[in-house]
Amino acid sequence: MSNRPKLVVANRKMHGNLPDNQQFMQSLLQQTRHHRARYAVCPPHPYLYQAQQLLQNSHIAWGGQNMSQHERGAFTGSVSPLMLKEFGCSYVIIGHSERRQRGFDSDETCGIRFEAALQAGLTPILCIGETLEEYEQGETDLVVVRQLNPVIAHIGTQALSKGVVAYEPVWAIGSGKAATPQHAQAILSFIRGHIELLDAEAAKAITLLYGGSMNPSNASQLLSMPDVDGGLIGGASLIADDFIRICHIANELSSLKTAA
Repeated sequence: MSNRPKLVVANRKMHGNLPDNQQFMQSLLQQTRHHRARYAVCPPHPYLYQAQQLLQNSHIAWGGQNMSQHERGAFTGSVSPLMLKEFGCSYVIIGHSERRQRGFDSDETCGIRFEAALQAGLTPILCIGETLEEYEQGETDLVVVRQLNPVIAHIGTQALSKGVVAYEPVWAIGSGKAATPQHAQAILSFIRGHIELLDAEAAKAITLLYGGSMNPSNASQLLSMPDVDGGLIGGASLIADDFIRICHIANELSSLKTAA
């Protein structure tokens, strides 16, 4: 049994306001103390200062939802890795399908951004996953390898293992239709196995998340799978009680692994 502690990340997308954020983060602080699992919150960029003020010196990390590959320059509307670091971020989401679909990220640029995040001292969370059409055509394995290989080619397996890979089937994101635990395990096992062919040490070390309609009702089954090291939570991160319940489940399973 793996000793990797569970990681639960709230991707709050383009939601929230100052009072709602404060209630969410204060509830998380108060109700997840003394946990073995790891937790992080990724709010919209304008609220990173608020996250820093509320969460600094606590057991809750925070991060950005995206970043430029550039440290500075004439890139209106972009946010650099150094800016995220200055606001105390530990994590940054790279290549989320909602950005890939709008043409902002590609398989190749994700590798460049992944490297830039590591160089800035951030932990990148690389999102990969197939569309409904690709899923129905049985192309999931091909898609995740196509998305992962350019990153590995750019940075290597040892650098990859310092980050996080989140498998997020596009057809499950925001749909309320999560992948079955068996499907999530099969794909994450395949991803780990693909990395293991290149570097067994990196495959053992890397944290793999499942994302796509994980909620309090299915979190226990999903997080119990041996290769599911945590969750990237979208919709269920908008309601503090739901997200906290997932955190509690992750903590219980992390404690069981540690005891084992």
